[in-house]
Amino acid sequence: MHTTIRRPVTAPAVLAPSRAEEVYAQLKLDIAHFKLVPGDRFTENEISDRLGVSRTPVRQALTRLQQEGYVEVLFRSGWRVLPFDFEQFEQLYDLRMVLETTAVHRLCSDAQKVDRAMLDKLVAIWLVPVAERSADMAQVSQWDEEFHCSLVAAAGNAEMARVHRDVTDRIRIIRRLDFTKQARIDATYEEHAKILKAIQRKRGDQAAMLLRAHIETSQAEVRKITLHQVHLARSSV
Repeated sequence: MHTTIRRPVTAPAVLAPSRAEEVYAQLKLDIAHFKLVPGDRFTENEISDRLGVSRTPVRQALTRLQQEGYVEVLFRSGWRVLPFDFEQFEQLYDLRMVLETTAVHRLCSDAQKVDRAMLDKLVAIWLVPVAERSADMAQVSQWDEEFHCSLVAAAGNAEMARVHRDVTDRIRIIRRLDFTKQARIDATYEEHAKILKAIQRKRGDQAAMLLRAHIETSQAEVRKITLHQVHLARSSV
């Protein structure tokens, strides 16, 4: 009779982010926080010295940022932060609008694929008394992104959700600015609550109208704040 020896199951190793990924994340954050302003020029050596890394991960990170449209390489003179492409951002917002309004119409139907549990989680965050609302701007920004992504995901179309997530990633760098003022946080709670109540009542046209107005207001506010922040950053140099 043979005895089977059971070997202990080891958890898969969690890979630490590479140096290039760390540099990429830091530079993208610097652009988002206007530490690197559109038009700024710099060299790979300058970034290497500031972050304490070699030029190889810096070059890899900058190449990735170049592919995403944040920086450009200058012939024999380093790199430059590109101006924000508001026309492209507006096109992405238009696409986001189509995806989200389509999703809320589906959420107001009796479709079998609708994830009601996901909607319940949104209700638990946004339909709360004023005293229980979060004033943490970073937290509300994260919740807002999850709100919109969850609306699309809950509608049950995985491809729509994938495209929407990609759009969300690409506009995040300016969208986060919508939560730098308390008034915008308050407005977000109110507007999200109205959208959710319309969905609960299965009023698709009303939910889509409210959502469209919500996104358009946020888009206009973000553009105004972005231009103001760029002006302040340049003035302080």
